[in-house]
Amino acid sequence: MRRLVFTLLAVLAACAGPGSLEKGGKGGLVSVKVDERALSTAYAPRRLALLVGVSQFQDAQWRDLRYASKDAEDLAAALRDPTRGHFDSVRVLSRPEETTRASILAALRQLRQEAHRPDDVVVVYFSAHGTLARDGRGELKRYLVTTDASFRAIPQTALPMDELKSEFDQLPSRRRLMVLATCHSGSGKSLLPKELEAELAGIKDGFYARPLEESSRASMVFAACDWGETAREDEGLQNDIYTHFLIDGLNGAADRNSDGAVTATEAHDHARRATYAFTQGRQRPSAEILEVGADPVVLSGHIDRTGRPELFSYNPRLDGFTLKVDGETRTELPGGAAVPPGRRTVELTKGEDVLLREVVDVSAGERLPLERLLSERFPRRSLTLMGGMFSFVDARSRDELLPASPELALVLRLEERPLPDLSLVFDLSGGRGRQQLNLAPGNAVPFTYTALSMGAAVPYTWRWERLSLYAGPRVAALFLQRSFQTEAFTGGQQYFTVSPGVVGGVVWRLGERLELSAQTQLMVTYVVVDGQGQAVGFSGGWAGVGYRF
Repeated sequence: MRRLVFTLLAVLAACAGPGSLEKGGKGGLVSVKVDERALSTAYAPRRLALLVGVSQFQDAQWRDLRYASKDAEDLAAALRDPTRGHFDSVRVLSRPEETTRASILAALRQLRQEAHRPDDVVVVYFSAHGTLARDGRGELKRYLVTTDASFRAIPQTALPMDELKSEFDQLPSRRRLMVLATCHSGSGKSLLPKELEAELAGIKDGFYARPLEESSRASMVFAACDWGETAREDEGLQNDIYTHFLIDGLNGAADRNSDGAVTATEAHDHARRATYAFTQGRQRPSAEILEVGADPVVLSGHIDRTGRPELFSYNPRLDGFTLKVDGETRTELPGGAAVPPGRRTVELTKGEDVLLREVVDVSAGERLPLERLLSERFPRRSLTLMGGMFSFVDARSRDELLPASPELALVLRLEERPLPDLSLVFDLSGGRGRQQLNLAPGNAVPFTYTALSMGAAVPYTWRWERLSLYAGPRVAALFLQRSFQTEAFTGGQQYFTVSPGVVGGVVWRLGERLELSAQTQLMVTYVVVDGQGQAVGFSGGWAGVGYRF
């Protein structure tokens, strides 16, 4: 509001000041004195934080937490400190009346009004119990336990993580960070009904999604533990363990590239490693980060010099790999490491297996995502020769138009185009041969046919090690020609149509260059048979060997 008023006053001064209208003219230029420092301050990005510590609960079934409120206060002190966080506004919610579901949501919506610039830095932090419960549709959901949450009515009274994440995503800022010092299963800062504990005991971690939803671009979500683990408080530290080391990193210990500032990813990596060591591997903090780029979220200090080059990855596909530089182990992914500038030999290993060994030149201030090296190392294009079948979906079309017929196909797939998780798939298929129409029992009409199809698709791609799956929309042009040589009719028929549909496929990489793949598609089209139009569906299924280049 102050910035808006300041701008309006400047405009009014220019429009209504003495001499703004020249005699006989419609207006003139006026020299307006503006305080440059005030103007710069009014439009400078702001640094805002909302920190929530839920220690007490109205329902006695929830165990009170000893340090949740202190976690929020201690982090607030670090963010307010002009020598560390130098945040403009830090709001702490820790009293029982401030940590109800309604109060937390109201505070988030107020923060949305205050942090209205895309380059504002916004930090949202929660230290509380987490739990799991089934919603009204029977789906297992995650909840933040607020002061007024009822153990017997969790979906109706606790704060759903989906709703919390939705509020976070609506923040206008593109420099935002959410920290969850909580957990959703186990015996630490969580409490679950016994029937859910029994159900979770039978779940294998890899089948379900990781505990954090996908983050929107330029946002980060940090969690004090990974899926299936517990976030812990420690009496000696008198804090949530992850929070303690996160704050410790803001003192400068996390500035791995020595540029004078501690970014969010640097602080998280410092806290992650320290938490893992402190808990002897029982607690592994996790992060969900997309499109980090230069990591614009500075939590402490000021960037006052060019830092050392950094190599990093927060991609789940590289979790557990070890980063080595010039033969020396630097870190286990996810995370990053700063290295001296110059020519470096970079390796990604897991046990005895070497995923990548590449020589790269890195310069001061550069941040190099390891995924970029992998994308350059492994071909992302493939050309596949396939064989399969073409068929109309309904029996009438197979009887009157064309029975299921063999065909050959050539498929070009471009991975990570136009976006990292998308692909472009182009295919050309065709078949030629002899078939017969079954117009009536005992009445088979022979004919020759030529079928050609050209398709293009933009499917989403999922990858696990050597296996890739893709699915998405497809559009295709179909040409069908039939020639009859019978006593009743001699001649030909042609059909041409452009059709929408869907495509799905699976790819298994045999090595660096060869792959096995299969693809199927289902299309809907409109054809005219004997003067009568009809909507029909047709499908194709192919399999073959491809070459990556």
